[in-house]
Amino acid sequence: MPRTTIVDLPPAEQAHMLAELRRARYGYVLGLHILLLCAAGRNPTAIAAVLFCSRSTVYRVVKAYRAEELEGIGEEGAESPAARRPVRGPALKRSVLAILHAVPRACGWCRTRWSCATIALEVQARRGLVVSAETVRRWLHALDWEWKRAKLVAKDNDPQRVEKLARIRLAFEQLRAGAALFFADELDISLLPKVGYQWMPKGTQVEGMTPGTNEKRYLAGALNIRTGTTQHCVWYRKITGLFVDLLDTLDRAYPARPFTRLSVVVDNAKIHHAEEVAKWLAAHPRFEVLYLPTYCPRANPIERAFGDVHDKCTRNHTRKRMWHLVQDVKQHLQVNGPWPYALSELYYTPEVTAAVQALRAAETAPEETSQLAA
Repeated sequence: MPRTTIVDLPPAEQAHMLAELRRARYGYVLGLHILLLCAAGRNPTAIAAVLFCSRSTVYRVVKAYRAEELEGIGEEGAESPAARRPVRGPALKRSVLAILHAVPRACGWCRTRWSCATIALEVQARRGLVVSAETVRRWLHALDWEWKRAKLVAKDNDPQRVEKLARIRLAFEQLRAGAALFFADELDISLLPKVGYQWMPKGTQVEGMTPGTNEKRYLAGALNIRTGTTQHCVWYRKITGLFVDLLDTLDRAYPARPFTRLSVVVDNAKIHHAEEVAKWLAAHPRFEVLYLPTYCPRANPIERAFGDVHDKCTRNHTRKRMWHLVQDVKQHLQVNGPWPYALSELYYTPEVTAAVQALRAAETAPEETSQLAA
């Protein structure tokens, strides 16, 4: 009578199970099993038969153990915890970080950015350590580095940067009943979809059809920093009238009876400095326009709201008509708000804080002088 523990497995299934075993069993764990069986008096042939490995692997493990190099051993194609661990030793960690912070061309490579394979070759050239590209990838993840898209930034070197940020922060801190502070900007709405990431079946790639002839509309929006609500208008062109129309929209949405002071923060685009805007402001004295430092979009919270518009409406969209896309953007601004963003940390640096205190002292000094005179 056959034993109940004997299982009749087809050869194909056995091969599949053996492949899964070798993928899941790391070389270091296999080495421990081999050493324990050697300590129990088993010969290499018996050990190889029990553990489904080769006799050469058994000899290699014993040799590595005697040489105190057990971390580096394993079957061909097997992965040891030494490869899975972050970076072995502080010296190697410093070497990898030095490579990452260097320019590839300065190290003799004809490329602009490091790849895992290139770093592996550079580590081999510098330290004589042979590692795979996948091992380097795990090292980089363990060092809190990740592969992601770079972003373009402008040079933030406005000579009046601190003063402008201080005035905006002071206006924010002096908000009271009957006053509101808005951050305004313009957004391009293009019928040509912005391409971005989305979930799709492995081995396939979703296609986005181009519109043939691209169309554009321009949205001007203003974010109330206290409530997170937005006001907006859409034009065919990005001209001064678009910004004036936004000011008219704010004038209607925030009537003069409860709101006596409205401050609008904008960037340094030409349409914000136009003569037509100056005439409009002269006719509406309760409005005040404050200007951001040049090339400093991080100081404008509405940029984050507009980024949300792109993520929800214009990225990978399938609209064929512009008015449908514009309607999607308008519906998003009406339904998915509010956007209660806080001021950027740029407004709370020590130099800006000192400038705010100086402005506040300059405002209180005339009041104290008039009180003394009275």
